[in-house]
Order: sequence, then structure tokens, then C-alpha cells
Amino acid sequence: MTQKSYDAIIIGAGVIGCCVAFELSKRGWKTLNIDRLPAAGYGSTSYSCAIIRTHYSTFTGTAMAYEGYHIWREWGDYLGVKDESGWAQYRETGCLALKTDGNNNMASVRQHSESLKIPMEDWTKTQILERLPFLDLTKYGPAKLSDHPNFGEPTGGDLAGAVYFPKAGYINDPQLAAHNVQRAAEAQGATFQFNTEIVAIRSKGDRVSGITLRDGNDIDAKVVVNVGGPHSPKINAMAGVLEDMNLSSRALRQEVAYIPTVPNFDFEANGVIYTDEDIGCYAKPEVGNKMAVGSHNPECDPDDYVDYDDFDDNLTDQAQHQIYRLAQRMPTLGIPGHVSGAVACYDQTPDWIPIYDKTCLDGYYMAVGTSGNQFKNAPVAGACMASLIEGCEGGQDHDLNPITHHLKNIVQDIDLSFFSRKRMINTESSFTVLG
Repeated sequence: MTQKSYDAIIIGAGVIGCCVAFELSKRGWKTLNIDRLPAAGYGSTSYSCAIIRTHYSTFTGTAMAYEGYHIWREWGDYLGVKDESGWAQYRETGCLALKTDGNNNMASVRQHSESLKIPMEDWTKTQILERLPFLDLTKYGPAKLSDHPNFGEPTGGDLAGAVYFPKAGYINDPQLAAHNVQRAAEAQGATFQFNTEIVAIRSKGDRVSGITLRDGNDIDAKVVVNVGGPHSPKINAMAGVLEDMNLSSRALRQEVAYIPTVPNFDFEANGVIYTDEDIGCYAKPEVGNKMAVGSHNPECDPDDYVDYDDFDDNLTDQAQHQIYRLAQRMPTLGIPGHVSGAVACYDQTPDWIPIYDKTCLDGYYMAVGTSGNQFKNAPVAGACMASLIEGCEGGQDHDLNPITHHLKNIVQDIDLSFFSRKRMINTESSFTVLG
């Protein structure tokens, strides 16, 4: 039984799904977001560290991040409406990225930033210690698990310095950010339906025709967009589009630990987003003068691919390994007897670059492989998907004649085939959560 029809059904109401709805609805599309969870941003978005940084390992990724920074900085202007729950807040702390052997002393990252005129500063060891005096800049890499026999042993000299990006920070409440965009989309006429499960992607001939819900109801649409986060591979399988893809995504289990900061330093007020490939960790300030400690996914950390519908959400020794690795860099860091934290899944592609693309099923699109580093790009990704969908629905063959999207804040065009499902693995990628 068909209950309603829409111009576009968006599967997922995380922050990117909400942004796709907002951008399409602003262009006059009648949209419906379907999510099996009870609220916007309730899934992997709510577990995001919500870091807003301006550097990536690729030029296109860097351009998107810097465009996104301008939107987060003026979040209320982007939304255009009030939210009864208030607005998510952007805290601009700056980001300190250590120069390491593994990232070639940030050479390519600096080149991309220079090309886009992104503010950055090369810091010496003295400047680093003026800002974060508790650091030990000894080289310990490559990163090791804390039970490795050579763990904690220096591997030759000190790090060369760091690059400081002043236009970086984090969003204090990622789930609230998704709710903000939901309200903005609704003000443009978008509809959201929660606690609803999809069991089929319907098609007629070579074109998508809608979805079927668990309760047996059908909803028709000329366009369906998969923004299902870690559940997106199963949705693509449901649509029968996997064989047309050179790259797909998988649910990668991740752990983030929350720990007290070093003594006599207010990291919440004076800390930075901190990235350190030498020890394979990153850290960010948290409420209560704590730090969130995550993994850069070095070779020593196992790739824990799981079934998103059935995975262990308890912390393991992995969280402890991350804390011990950070303690190499911060010798006065206390090791808590009980570690708290979060366990969630990233929707990850092999090169950590998302897929924003059409598929072999006309009218079926996907914004997948986004977890881990695309929260910051969500508003830009929403606009890119709107440009992609309108271009393809207008008759342009994106596979043969790639669609471009204009980044209006930084006045830069990007080629959306960079995110193609048919691309080869991008060797410029860091192959980490840094993208």
C-alpha cells in the first residue's frame, strides 16, 4: 500500500542526512528523511568527536573542510531559523598537528593550505612547549601497542616541530547540530519520520521508484539517497548496486577514551585539537577539563570490522593502549584506574575518502563512507549532494561528464568525481581518520 510520495527520500537523519534534506528542500524539493532511530543525529553522529579542522591530505578534502569551517563559524546564519533546543556551539581552539616522519613533516598538507590561503603557522619545538609545556617531543614512532616489548623506547631524536591551524575547533554537541539542521530543513518544508525501518528499495525497470517499510507500507519517490552511516552497506546491497562500485564501505568499530587532563593545566580552556601520528593518537578538549583520546588508526591497531547491527559496545584494551600512547607524549598524564569512553562505528572506505555519487540504479544516490572525518564537512556534503542530484536528474551523465560544485565561501570549484564510486584507491590519502 502506497501512503505518500516525495521528490526525494533520504535514508538516514544523521548530520549529513539532515544537511542533504536542508539543501534539497531549499531548492524546492519535497523531501522525507527516514531513520530507524528515535531522533536526528541519534546514531554515529552523536558519538562523533565533532572536530572542525581545516587540513586534509588531499586538495579537495582541504577545500571542503575550509568551506565547512566558514559555515560552522556562522552556524545561525546557515540555519536561518531558531531551534527550541538552542544552537550547537562552535569552540575555536586551533589545531596542533605534529610533524612526523609518517606525514613527511606535513609537506603536502601545508601545500594544500597555502594554495587555498588557509591560515597556518609553522611552530618550532620551543613554540610548541610555550603552548603545551607538558609535552615530551621525543620520537617514539612508529606507534605500538602498550604491551609491545619496545613500547615507550625512544626511536631517535625529537620531532621536527608542528603546524598550527588557528581556524579549527570542535562542536560542543554533535547531536544537537543534527537537530538544528532538522529544524532548518523542516522550515523549508522537509519531513522527518523516525522509529521507522526500511526493508526494500523498490525499482521499476532501471530506475528507483521508492521504498517499502517494515509495516508493509510503500512510499514512492523519484529519488532515493542512502545516507545510512555504518548501515549504508546493507542499504546499498538492498538496492542491488554493489557490483557497479570499485569501492564500498564497511562498519569499522572504534573506541574513544575520556580521561582527566595533565595536572595544573586547564585543557578545556587552553587546550587544542591535537594530532600526533608519531604515537598514533589524537586528543581534544572535553567538558570537565577532560580529554577525548582517539586512534589515528596506525598499523598496530587492528581493523575491527563488524556487523553494525550486532557489535560489542564495551571498551576493551584498545582504549587503554591509546591512553598509554598519549602518556608517552604527556609524561605527567595520570592513568585512570577506570576508563570511561564511547564505542561506535565508522562507515569507512578503504582510502578513508567518502563516496558522494550516483549509482547504476537511476535516481538512487549515496553519501557513504563518511564516518570518522566528514562531520566537519556535513553542510558542504549536503550542498554537494544537492548539486549532484540536480545535475544528474537534469540529464548530465556524471560518470562521463563530471559535475562540479562551487564552494561560495572560499570561491573554489571542486570536481565531484573525486568522490566517485568508480575511483581507484586514492594514494594521496593519509589512510587514517585524518582523511
